[in-house]
Amino acid sequence: QVPLVESGGGLVQAGGSLRLSCAASTLGFGSYAMAWFRQAPGKEREFVAAISWKGGATRYADFVKGRFTISRDNVRSTMYLQMNSLRPEDTAVYFCAARFRTTIPTMLEEKDSNAWGQGTQVTVSS
Repeated sequence: QVPLVESGGGLVQAGGSLRLSCAASTLGFGSYAMAWFRQAPGKEREFVAAISWKGGATRYADFVKGRFTISRDNVRSTMYLQMNSLRPEDTAVYFCAARFRTTIPTMLEEKDSNAWGQGTQVTVSS
């Protein structure tokens, strides 16, 4: 499993922005499909956004479309999530996930087989 470390979380007011980072300690980062999930207290972990291992495809949950942007820098072995127009309901622990040379649908369907980071807390105040 590839080690993943998230950063960039924090406390922000509604309407504000944050950029999360997920650094992977692995060679061949470009061969990993990457994704962001989140988990709010008392709720199940839910999909937020994903980017293919070739970087040409992205997918977003409906509730973040137009507000969040996922990207990756294969030279820095890092994935990002730019979050704009944040809402109190975006409050959650955000986790990054990685899967070697797989499709985005497979990452979503077989979550237990993904590598996971420890998460970073995002809190949006109203």
